[in-house]
Amino acid sequence: MSAGVRSNEVHSTTYNALETARQIGLYILLIIASLIVLFPIFFSLSLAVQGNTVAPSLLPNFSKLDWSSFPQAFAQEPNLGRWIINSFVVSIAVTVGQLVTSSLAAYALATLDFPGKNIFFLIFLATLMIPWEATVIPNYLTIARDLHWKDSYQGLIVPFLASGFGIFLLRQYFMTIPRDLYEAAIIDGCGRTRYLWSILLPLSRPALGTLAVYAFLNTYNQYYWPLLITDSSEWRTTQVGITAFRSTEAAVFNLQMAGTLIVMVPTLLLLIIGQRQLVRGLTAGALKG
Repeated sequence: MSAGVRSNEVHSTTYNALETARQIGLYILLIIASLIVLFPIFFSLSLAVQGNTVAPSLLPNFSKLDWSSFPQAFAQEPNLGRWIINSFVVSIAVTVGQLVTSSLAAYALATLDFPGKNIFFLIFLATLMIPWEATVIPNYLTIARDLHWKDSYQGLIVPFLASGFGIFLLRQYFMTIPRDLYEAAIIDGCGRTRYLWSILLPLSRPALGTLAVYAFLNTYNQYYWPLLITDSSEWRTTQVGITAFRSTEAAVFNLQMAGTLIVMVPTLLLLIIGQRQLVRGLTAGALKG
């Protein structure tokens, strides 16, 4: 009997040791992966604080850190602040627009009964399969030639106010909410608009937060469309502007990296703050068809 007990203890100890080793190995791999991902940011910061040197090194001299590159970037490029404001205005407007249009369309597709509902849903799904590059020419002709919206906020915002991905995401999440809740609300005298505003949207905060973070980051990091639709320097967004700034300061590494870090900070903070919401919203409703 005692031999059996000792054998179980040995097996338990061995299992615990293997499990501990597995967890340690997993953490080591995660740390290595994190360092690889963070290396470009660290290297950019290292170059930014080394000052105007011809031969920058991988690691800065920590006793002589030069933080003057960041105010110098604003002094060297007066429109840098304007580019950040432009990106914020466009990103917030597109985010609000996608939340409104996606919520209304997803509410109709998930809750209401009307002829051709499934066909409309398939059409929305089909838009996800069309490369954005295939729609650039008609969008550009409409905005630039027909509406004359070049160098304007509406030209940067309007083509992205609706999103097939947002409609799909919210529709899937709305379908996880019990249908009985909608029927009970209607029986109690709650109208469809009030149900959407007072019940459905508050219950869908994870999905709405996910769509908001996704839309904001995607819009803030746009490059190709703002490059096409803006001619004046003051109407550029951060990605287009910082690319032009780097080309004019080709040999000044500290100013290049300082400008890049300045325009990257807002998206980095938003991603850190909304990371949990983003993961929750993307996984919620995944089991409901």
